[in-house]
Amino acid sequence: MDDYEKLLEKAYTTVKVVGTGGKRFEVPKVEGHVSGKNTFITNFAVIVSYLRKDAAHVAKFLQKELAVSGQLRGSRLILKTKLSSGRVNEKIEKYAKEFIICPVCGKPDTEIVSEKSVKYKHCLACGAKSPVKYHL
Repeated sequence: MDDYEKLLEKAYTTVKVVGTGGKRFEVPKVEGHVSGKNTFITNFAVIVSYLRKDAAHVAKFLQKELAVSGQLRGSRLILKTKLSSGRVNEKIEKYAKEFIICPVCGKPDTEIVSEKSVKYKHCLACGAKSPVKYHL
């Protein structure tokens, strides 16, 4: 019986917990400013922490989608062109749809896994697997 308790405890520590909250997944809107020819996204760290993804991955996706160069500097992202916040918000929503939201159940409880050099979005809530189209 003691072995069972140890195995159960080990299982609870290794299994990823899925949130049970029923509130809608909504990414924070971009805050920032344009200075000269640069767009500064000042709340980039907040957005990335909400998405639960690597900041470099999100930045690379935005740069590719917006066709601009940029750099991470501290907790903000600097894009080397003048952009409206609406356009950046659209691309962040696209990122969430592609890399976070499950296409089957619509929940944001997913992780990216690689199998035989193909990346999949694995849903921790319903167990669905769907391929990721974008390769960064």
